[in-house]
Amino acid sequence: MQLITEYTKGLHRHYKLGSLVLISAMLFCSCAKDYENVPLGQQQTLDLTFDTKDSAGTYAIRYLNQVYSDALVNGHNRVSGDYLDAATDDALSSSSSLSDVEKIANGAYTSTNTNADDCWASAYAAIRSATVFIVNIDRVPLLEQLPDGRPARSAYKAEARFLRAWSYFRLVRRYGGVPLLGDQVYQLTDDMELPRSSFGDCIDYIVSQLDLAADSLRSQTEVNSTSYGRITKEAAMAVKAKVLLLAASPLYNGENVDPSNNLTGYASYDKNRWQLAADAAKKIIDLGYYALMPSFSSVFLNQNQPVGSNTENIFWRQVGNNQDVEKNNAPIGYTTAGGNGRTSPSENLVEAFPMISGLSINDNGSGYNQSDPYVNRDPRLAATVFFDGQSWINRYVELFEGGLDRPGGTVQQTKTGYYMRKFMGDFSSVSGSQYSNTLHDWVYIRYAGILLDYAEALNELGGPSSDVYQILFDLRHRAGIEPGDNGYYGLSTSLDQTSMRAAIHNERRIEMAFEEQRYWDLRRWKEASTVYSQPVWGMDIQKTGSGQLYYNPEIVFTPSFDASKMYFYPIPYNEVVKDEQMIQNPGWK
Repeated sequence: MQLITEYTKGLHRHYKLGSLVLISAMLFCSCAKDYENVPLGQQQTLDLTFDTKDSAGTYAIRYLNQVYSDALVNGHNRVSGDYLDAATDDALSSSSSLSDVEKIANGAYTSTNTNADDCWASAYAAIRSATVFIVNIDRVPLLEQLPDGRPARSAYKAEARFLRAWSYFRLVRRYGGVPLLGDQVYQLTDDMELPRSSFGDCIDYIVSQLDLAADSLRSQTEVNSTSYGRITKEAAMAVKAKVLLLAASPLYNGENVDPSNNLTGYASYDKNRWQLAADAAKKIIDLGYYALMPSFSSVFLNQNQPVGSNTENIFWRQVGNNQDVEKNNAPIGYTTAGGNGRTSPSENLVEAFPMISGLSINDNGSGYNQSDPYVNRDPRLAATVFFDGQSWINRYVELFEGGLDRPGGTVQQTKTGYYMRKFMGDFSSVSGSQYSNTLHDWVYIRYAGILLDYAEALNELGGPSSDVYQILFDLRHRAGIEPGDNGYYGLSTSLDQTSMRAAIHNERRIEMAFEEQRYWDLRRWKEASTVYSQPVWGMDIQKTGSGQLYYNPEIVFTPSFDASKMYFYPIPYNEVVKDEQMIQNPGWK
């Protein structure tokens, strides 16, 4: 069942927090109670949506499916046509005009002109819609039961509770502490001057809601072809692990930008927060249900069990089969197939991938050759980035100056000498000249990420251990890196906590590239001020008449990061001026 449909304009209006209203009429494209067709935009009351005589729950479940659509955003090219990672040191937008991700990377936004990733209004709209479902679904006499005999109503209510918690998590990552509305559905006449709750209270609330949801959700093992795509108990457990990892991270736990401000983190460091994060991740590992897929590339191209063979994805948004990722991001020289080359991975990212031996390209004895920089590299590089000479649809990618995929001129093309390859189908050796439809679901959390979360938390608790090493071994083995004579996959046998931290951070970077991890990792680690002070590099490749290639790294962009304010987004100005209790984030007006 396809739960997530394209957002229909007018279906749900986005209300500012200060003017939330209990809508007496919801807009749906649906059927009337007597099953006669109703024109698009006709109003449907809550009494009809949560019909006390609708034993099938037709309208209520349709409403819930729209909450899914509102709360779960497709991350592919979602920020005004770009990946969020293009606002980090991993990539740039190839747009020939000033892109919104470039504005984010340069801090070119204010509380009155918020950045393109601002989600204050949309997240609170989803929270409100979820709450409407939670407080009204018990009116519906649903007869449906789960495979274990439990009433399905409790699972549907838990799904809405999860989606509400997820929306709060999205807010907290961006703004710190935010107003918590509980189960109250506010009307226009209600007093909406609500204060922001502390960061700690928000974390506690989100965790409690996820625990409550998990108690009633379907388990992944109970999912069938009919319920495929619905939120599961394991998804709630995984988001809880992510929430607790965020709370344990330096930005909030020990390095609060303002230790006296409980909206931006905790007042002091507490090592036990890492223990909570480790315990939450370990519970998912101990389920024994999830496992790394044999092939790195196959993670994104196969549906989960029981519909498909994927054992790795835990929480995802269904998007379906299409050619959107290829059309938007593939190299531009394939005119018949199409490709807008929107995403330009950086040389910084490319150099983060080790050699196939697991050694860094900067290590002595790694075998890295500056004159042939892509040979004998971690296979994940070729699965993540298009580089010059890579096979794709009946020819080799040409990324030298003047090549088919970097022709120069005014056409949109790579700014770095690379294009994004990740998420695309395997068209490296196809005989035709067209793309075919490929699964492009958006994965929020997968098992590899949970393993890395666990490794990070364990290392922060007690430094490198055999469990921490084993996780990196497993990921590198799956990637195709050689184990070496000592079986350490290129890692030093004597890493201390600091060097292991760097190893884990880099492994996250290359394993999770373009999955909206790097952007948030740099902030929660409180490393953004350091990373954004360094230039973003590209690769200029010159080809001689004899075919000789010369590789010249070049600076292509210099970001800007004001650490006094940019670790948090500004609360939208209109929310602050109409609510005397709404405190703005540090550094913003």
